[in-house]
Amino acid sequence: MPADHRSMRERTLAGDLYLADDPELAAGLARAQSLTHRYNGMDPAEREARHALLRELLGAFGEGSEIRAPFQCDYGTQTFVGARTFANFGLVCLDPATITIGDDVQIGPHVQLLTATHPREPGPRREKWESARPISIGDNAWLGGGVIVLPGVSIGADSVIGAGAVVTRDVPPGVVAVGNPARVVRSLA
Repeated sequence: MPADHRSMRERTLAGDLYLADDPELAAGLARAQSLTHRYNGMDPAEREARHALLRELLGAFGEGSEIRAPFQCDYGTQTFVGARTFANFGLVCLDPATITIGDDVQIGPHVQLLTATHPREPGPRREKWESARPISIGDNAWLGGGVIVLPGVSIGADSVIGAGAVVTRDVPPGVVAVGNPARVVRSLA
């Protein structure tokens, strides 16, 4: 790879190739693992303490939102959750790039939001190079159980993504999309 004097974090945020095992990134990953471990072990009745921990872990955690444990993320600081959003058990946010989840979003169990990707060429992949592209989930969207959203995808406001769908490209506002790869099957207007 060519010489690049930016930090791995700067490269990551720019969508350029970065080394996943870089010490700067490893420190952020260790921080997130520690905080998610604590979060996932907390009593669900400790609502205020759980929300305080999520506010420490995440880039933003909106008022009235809820994420049920277990929850996993790479860094946390790149995940932004709006107000009144609900995520059921097993949400995974691989967030070397930004994940933005709007207000009033409903997320079913075992949803995966995956911003990280790998080179297709075997050499750079073997050398542990990765890149990442942001994900955006619009206000009032609903992601059914087991949905997988791939790097660089935006899901429009008020859209519904059917259970088990693999979202490989942008979904416009106000539609239902299902399948693998997810396809728009009808408008909600």
